[in-house]
Amino acid sequence: MLIPALAVALVTTAVPGHFDQPQDGFANRWTTLRESNPFWANLDPEPINAALRRLREFQKPQANGKPLFAGAVTMYVHGGKIVTHDRTGYAVLYSDQQTQLPEEERVPMRKDTIFDFASISKLFTSIAVIQQVEQGRVSIDEKVATYLPEFGVNGKENITVKQLLTHTSGLEPFIPLWQRYPDVPSRIKAVMDVKPKSTPGTTYVYSDLNLITLGELVFKVSGKKLDQAVKDGITRPLDMKDTGYNPKAKDRTAATEFQSAPPRGIVRGEVHDENAWSLGGVAGHAGVFGTAKDLAVLGQTILNGGTYNGRRILTEHSVELMLTNFNQQFPDNAHGLGFELDQRWYMGGLSGPGTAGHTGYTGTSFVIDKASRSIAILLSNRVHPSRDWGSVNPARRVVADGLANALAVQSHGKQWRATTSGGTLTTDRPVEVFVDVDKGDKLTIQHWNGTDWQDARTITTTGRRWVPTESVKTRFVYTKAGLYNGRGVYVHARGDVTAEGWSVARR
Repeated sequence: MLIPALAVALVTTAVPGHFDQPQDGFANRWTTLRESNPFWANLDPEPINAALRRLREFQKPQANGKPLFAGAVTMYVHGGKIVTHDRTGYAVLYSDQQTQLPEEERVPMRKDTIFDFASISKLFTSIAVIQQVEQGRVSIDEKVATYLPEFGVNGKENITVKQLLTHTSGLEPFIPLWQRYPDVPSRIKAVMDVKPKSTPGTTYVYSDLNLITLGELVFKVSGKKLDQAVKDGITRPLDMKDTGYNPKAKDRTAATEFQSAPPRGIVRGEVHDENAWSLGGVAGHAGVFGTAKDLAVLGQTILNGGTYNGRRILTEHSVELMLTNFNQQFPDNAHGLGFELDQRWYMGGLSGPGTAGHTGYTGTSFVIDKASRSIAILLSNRVHPSRDWGSVNPARRVVADGLANALAVQSHGKQWRATTSGGTLTTDRPVEVFVDVDKGDKLTIQHWNGTDWQDARTITTTGRRWVPTESVKTRFVYTKAGLYNGRGVYVHARGDVTAEGWSVARR
């Protein structure tokens, strides 16, 4: 359902609803989710509507002749207000790898459809680990072998808990456990026995094995299987009733892939990931199912500093650690203790040093923008009926960009926005500039010396804030080189302006 266009242009002075007024610290710990709309959250509904329309277009055949997904649920939260909760398409559409079900047998998507979160499950495991840290059972800088002696073999003796959480352990991405080993004990032993592919601490390699190991660590130090630890420590205190492993409400789950090897047919109500399936549906890297609303509760808990509705699951210090980049030596792979950070390839215009989230192979995306206290969620069944039908990353960026563009970027006067690479804006009275762009993009500021234009400086970001510029005759040149989009490039100028490839911006 698209959102009615409301007169939000007049509501621009308050910090809520603004991209260019980043907030420090955590939200009020009593902030809870409540139904609302863009108007009451000071958001522009048109970018949100545009994003929802584009999501519907993704259900049609794309350039490869295949749709991007059969259906999806989208949720936007800003300042605790649920401004969008949209559904589109089907939870179940196919009977095999290409045949659509008759109309009467299809299952429409619902707002409370339960999705296989896939690798978003890694966040639940990471939180469970940090809870063990808080209880004094684990230190993130300690060797994993201290808690799991069986792990400390074949060159893994010095791998730390932090290295597993930040994917710097040197372990390979995955092993086909379901295919190579006959039962759960032998599959777990294979993970414990694996040799690193690179020297621990020297590379970033995203690895399911890191989180499988951490799931075992939680069991070893707490005495609780991972699913019970997640239930006791996260979903029960947060009242996330639809979230957990091996869902009971299978008729509300979105279908995933038609699998012939292993011969599972259309997978529905069971974890899609073959390794997690072979481990009984409970694993550190995959297996958690849930709804958009439940996932938003977790997101708001993080924004609140670890508490929700009076129930605390993490201390503020722990949340800060989970959102701190420990991978500064790997600049394209910023990572906290579990959360990915500042990944524009799916966080789109919401991305920034304090933006956290994760994706899931089944077509899921979870973005928490601490600076604007916003959450963007996309849950899709993009592997239904086949994982080979295309990447869902364009849809992930559309969702993130929709919320980013709904947040205002507003100076105290007329402003111009760069719309074309190489476009120029010339003014005698520049006042301030705002730059939030992808890596490689830049704004070049040139000053007139009476004879020609001279480069004065180049800006790639202003940190989500307007910054003053020199009050001399100036030309602004925007250059687009990156693959993705940020919130954009804006100039507030007075007097006469000559614009080529720039347009007047409303907000």
